[in-house]
Amino acid sequence: MEFRVYCVLVLAFIVVASGCATQEQFSMERPPEGTGVVAKYLVGVDDTLSVSVWRNEELSVSAIVRPDGKITVPVIGDVAAAGRTPEEVADDIRERLSKYIRSPQVAVSVTGLVSNAYLTRVRVTGAVTQPVSTAHRPGMTVLDAVLEAGGLTEFAAPDKARLYRKVDGKVKAYPVFLKQILQKGNLSTNYRLLPGDIISIPERSF
Repeated sequence: MEFRVYCVLVLAFIVVASGCATQEQFSMERPPEGTGVVAKYLVGVDDTLSVSVWRNEELSVSAIVRPDGKITVPVIGDVAAAGRTPEEVADDIRERLSKYIRSPQVAVSVTGLVSNAYLTRVRVTGAVTQPVSTAHRPGMTVLDAVLEAGGLTEFAAPDKARLYRKVDGKVKAYPVFLKQILQKGNLSTNYRLLPGDIISIPERSF
């Protein structure tokens, strides 16, 4: 059931991306580059948080964020976590504990990333041997991702491939000439990938 829902989400993303692409003409504009590092991580449901209260081990806990977005901390009870940074969660706990402890020092860290998994992956769909959703790695390129998908099928239209990337809140499509990359060693469109990128390779029209 979860796999079926996941597939629907990916297909929906590609449909939206394709719709955005038809509104703009494709160009050889290079996609904007980035570090691939998430600038600000927001805690999500099912993430595991480690709450450490200095010199108060009995108040230090490891907790999984519940479906209601909260965790439970000794003495103060439920604390909202989902949608906040770890620092914001720590500040909330610190403020509430200050009613019981003098100048508490609280640190919150994410020890189990689950909710961010969708955003930090790279996907290859369409005419490849095995469509994949794989963890992003620094320095990862279009070719790396396509090879992880087992390469192209005999029905692929390699020079009609597209890289879909979210830029300034909008999904943009960039042409990828896989035939040039694979057969001629022309790496001009062998772009470095960022978390959340989707590579789509259509089939040839017969």
